[in-house]
Parts: sequence; structure tokens; C-alpha cells
Amino acid sequence: QLMTSDLRLINEGIPIQEAATMMHRHRIGSLFVMRDEEFVGIITETDVVQAVAEQPRNIERLTVQEVMSRPIITVDRTMAPHYARDLMADRKIRHLGVTQDGKIVGVISVRDLLAYFKTVSKELEDS
Repeated sequence: QLMTSDLRLINEGIPIQEAATMMHRHRIGSLFVMRDEEFVGIITETDVVQAVAEQPRNIERLTVQEVMSRPIITVDRTMAPHYARDLMADRKIRHLGVTQDGKIVGVISVRDLLAYFKTVSKELEDS
């Protein structure tokens, strides 16, 4: 399994500083953004860095909703890792939601794909 099924969620009205702290604490690069019980976006390390660079004086007032990426780009869990890699490259993103029956059930990151392809490459070398 490439995906992480332990989804970290955050409310859209939370300050981005809290989102950054949560990502740092859990050593993750993204959080799914919720409104009530609905997924409405994803906030990533890149989103936070861009917000800080673009609006350094307003950083305390920025909320997750203002800087999150939307819509959430997803891949079905049955798709091959190559498809996820190509989708990330085409969209210039580092995180994908993973769906099953149209519902988000996980997340896959560039780091996950790098680890997978490293393992596959090593297996090929060893055979």
C-alpha cells in the first residue's frame, strides 16, 4: 500500500499557523480541509510557504480556507503508481487524495512514490 489511510483533517476556518504546527507535529506535508462533514480542499506545506512569502504581514490573520488548494485532485486506489506519478507531474502537485467508490480514503505523496519506485528499482537490480 502506497497511500496513508490515517487522514489528518482541519477545519477551513483555522489559522494557517495552526495548520503548519499540526503538519510539523505529525511530520506530514498536507491536511484535508473540512467544512462540516465535507472535504473542501487540501492545505500543503507549499500552500503555507507561498502564503508566508506573499503576505508576510497578514500571516496571523490568514485562515486555511484562504490558502488551501481546491479542488482536491484525486486518484482511485485501483490505479497504478505510474498514473499517480504522472498526474502529480502534470498538475505540479505533491499530494493526491486517494478515493474508493468516490470517497476519499487516503492520501499519497511524492515521498510515498519515491519510496515505492526506489523499492521497485532495487528489486529489478537484484533479479
